[in-house]
Amino acid sequence: MKKVAEFDFWGLPLKQKGTLIFALICTLVTLCTIVNWIHLQLPRGTPFYHRSFLSTASNVTISAYLRTLTRQPHLAGTPPSLSTANFVLSQFQSFGLETSTARFQALLSYPLHSSLSLHFRNGTAVGLPLAEPGSSAVVPPYHAYSPSGSVTSTAVFANYGREEDYEALIKLGVDVAGSVVVVRKGDDLSRGAVVRVAQRVGAAAVLIYAEDDRTVKSGVERGTVIEGVGDPQSPGWAVDADNGGEILGLDDPEVSGRFPRIPSLPLSLECAEKILGEIGGPPLPAEWRESLRSRIPGVGPGPAVLKLTYQGEKKIATIQNVFAIIRGSKEPDRYVLLGNHRDAWAYGAVDPNSGTAALLDIARRYSLIMRMGWKPRRTIILCSWDAEEFGMMGSTEWVERNIVNVGSKSVAYLNVDCAVQGPGLFARSTPQLDDLLVEITKKVKDPDTTGATVYKTWTEANKGINIERLSGVDSDYSPFLQYAGIPSVDIYYGRDFPVYHTAYDTYDWMAKNGDPTFQRHVSASGIWGLLALHLADDPIIPFNYVSYAIQLQGYVDVLSKLLSGSISLHPLSSSIQALHSAAKEVQAKAAELRSPVSIEEDAVLMRRAVNDQLMLAERGFLDADGLQGRKWFKHLIYGPHGDYGSKLRFFPSIADAMKLVESRDIKESEGNAVIQHEIWRVSRAIQRAADALRGI
Repeated sequence: MKKVAEFDFWGLPLKQKGTLIFALICTLVTLCTIVNWIHLQLPRGTPFYHRSFLSTASNVTISAYLRTLTRQPHLAGTPPSLSTANFVLSQFQSFGLETSTARFQALLSYPLHSSLSLHFRNGTAVGLPLAEPGSSAVVPPYHAYSPSGSVTSTAVFANYGREEDYEALIKLGVDVAGSVVVVRKGDDLSRGAVVRVAQRVGAAAVLIYAEDDRTVKSGVERGTVIEGVGDPQSPGWAVDADNGGEILGLDDPEVSGRFPRIPSLPLSLECAEKILGEIGGPPLPAEWRESLRSRIPGVGPGPAVLKLTYQGEKKIATIQNVFAIIRGSKEPDRYVLLGNHRDAWAYGAVDPNSGTAALLDIARRYSLIMRMGWKPRRTIILCSWDAEEFGMMGSTEWVERNIVNVGSKSVAYLNVDCAVQGPGLFARSTPQLDDLLVEITKKVKDPDTTGATVYKTWTEANKGINIERLSGVDSDYSPFLQYAGIPSVDIYYGRDFPVYHTAYDTYDWMAKNGDPTFQRHVSASGIWGLLALHLADDPIIPFNYVSYAIQLQGYVDVLSKLLSGSISLHPLSSSIQALHSAAKEVQAKAAELRSPVSIEEDAVLMRRAVNDQLMLAERGFLDADGLQGRKWFKHLIYGPHGDYGSKLRFFPSIADAMKLVESRDIKESEGNAVIQHEIWRVSRAIQRAADALRGI
């Protein structure tokens, strides 16, 4: 008689039961895959494991991940933030994935005290609330890296805080020197740039508020005002949390230059309206009034006076990145990276943990298809970054630490920050990834339209394909693309959600407003994960540099309309033609190697060579000297312009040169020479990319 302990209620030995359960799971997954394939009408050439990945999505699981991640605020460098890191790590491990962590030291910034009061001519005063009602558990609203200070002065409304806005004030006879400027958030300048421009014109302090048709009036948008990315005390290198490293002093010019010199605070729209309703002075320019939601009597200064006090501290904290690694079976030294940050200003349901929940579900589904026999051709690395909100700290330190391996072995970096903010797909990428991104959207169900694909609704909404570029410095793709030259993608659902960086960015808001059924999360994770599968599994990396060359020529056409005929654009056109020619050559070679007819003994080596050409071409756009005054940013096609609004979202060094010439009283010939030099620099970068693509 057999021992009872060896049997369960099925009457089977436990080992056999485990085998049977696994077989049943595989059968169910296969059946679900077939049903989903039929429903989506996926192309017959879609690999089985890719179809299996799409069919095993779970909105319920994603919802559960998000609820766990957002139970408490988790600002980087705090114990709750470490808890989220441990949760992500434990989930990766529960899926049976290889894991690792990377801990760094970084200078973070926290508030100690802040206050704001409005003082009237009759001697009365009223305190103004800086935090959202009932948000005591959340860090008080502040601007990270703002200097401490106390200012009492009249208020001036400076529109978006751009240089042209201050020029408009000068025309009205308004002097902002020594004033507290109140600025509404715009698209042209980051909050840090707004503070730096105000500093240059002599303002004593800055208050920034958000205003649009959907803004929650009591919400306050936290954020950072540091310039650049990464730890300011270790520019260009990383400091290991366990072994230490070189740290520059706060008074070092390279460090101190990244911090503003005047204090700033964020305001709610409700609080801003109370202030702006009490200032007089000349009426607003007509172009300002057209886009204003609030009634503002005048631009100031005063007569009401503001008293602002802020006290903060900068301190070195430990930040932790978490990784799951799926080793490639044939090209383990080629990496496809998927990244999202965990840290949040408050609860962070949208920003960033909608992306974290999607990343965890991708990991879960990858583990399922691994059990079914899948092994990627190339290595996939799932990256959970820390301290992004402070200036892409976690990702930047890791890229700087691993620049040799990351720079020489990475196929692409796929970023998702806020996976879901609302309806509608939005995508940004480097142009060689456009075609793949479009094809992927044809394979994923639209979350809001029954029976449609993402591609159908996306193209209908935009009247065609609308893929933006990655010129900003607003998420973790920045170190990969703008410092290391790695092809990158950033995708998300919805745009400009009303609880951005506020205490109201909670699980409840997501469940009621952002994505009640969590199907948008499913769609975002499907696109994200399938992009990685193709980049990891396709024998030839699916890049198209012909479209890149066409995009660059379009940029030259725009540039020609902005420049005088005395500046030659021929160097750009010539190098772009070389890139176009090389792209067509490698495209033809890739098509030949994809063909099943290609059975030469050295086909494997030939594919490897072509893949290296495709992978490394983007590195050609890097320049060792970087952008003027911002040498860390080395990409000459996509990168940030200076603290000014620009009509160019490309060629940042040329845009900077044009602005420099415009702002200085110099001879036309000298100004043209400055711009021409940058045109030559960009041309050489494009030629380097062409040479890399050609393999010479």
